[in-house]
Amino acid sequence: MEGFDKLMREHHFFRNMAKESCRILSGCAKNERFDADACIIREGDPADKFYLIRDGAVALELHMPGKNPIILETLHTGDIFGWSWIVSPYKWSYDARAVKPTRLISLEAKCLRKKIKKNHTLGFDLYSQFIPVMGKRLNATRLQMIDIYGKS
Repeated sequence: MEGFDKLMREHHFFRNMAKESCRILSGCAKNERFDADACIIREGDPADKFYLIRDGAVALELHMPGKNPIILETLHTGDIFGWSWIVSPYKWSYDARAVKPTRLISLEAKCLRKKIKKNHTLGFDLYSQFIPVMGKRLNATRLQMIDIYGKS
């Protein structure tokens, strides 16, 4: 997994993590590709991975009954998505769709949970990286809802 280890150490999400942590986590990684408009994750499905965007763009969408999906945020090269694997019941809380051809590194959730359960320092390091992302996403969702429903 030398290649994933190097790719992950170079990614800004992992830059504050120890090299050993990246090496351990890289054992859960694989490459994935999605064509434009392909669904990557669907709300309610098992949250079995998280993703680093190597190249491309991904729209995070929220479905509203009887309406077009609301784009909460569009992510680009270098961003991550998919924090639902951390929080029980491990279900996606939104959809993610490739906006254009997109290359990702995915990290398998069961593998990650197994490794952080054995190594609490690794878990603390990883959670410390995710908390700011989760806060940013919740704030983006709040602002989007104000934009949509705040108009009268």
